[in-house]
Amino acid sequence: MILAKGYWPQVEPSFWSVALLRWDINIRESAVLGLVGGGGIGVALDDALNNLYWDQVGLILAVIFVVVILTEIVSSFIRRRII
Repeated sequence: MILAKGYWPQVEPSFWSVALLRWDINIRESAVLGLVGGGGIGVALDDALNNLYWDQVGLILAVIFVVVILTEIVSSFIRRRII
């Protein structure tokens, strides 16, 4: 009860701020990790680059760009509403 009514209201804005920041960073890092063998969309990008499939490279980069922009918009919206 003390945690729910005493501590949580004090730390809630900081908690959500850090959680949203990490979520945003994880989305951005996923492409880079795939390029070095971590899996995900970076593997598809690495494959397309190695095989010189430039149309696929462009599409994958466009998808990464759109996903990063959408996550930025969503995290900004949530940050404004909660914090």
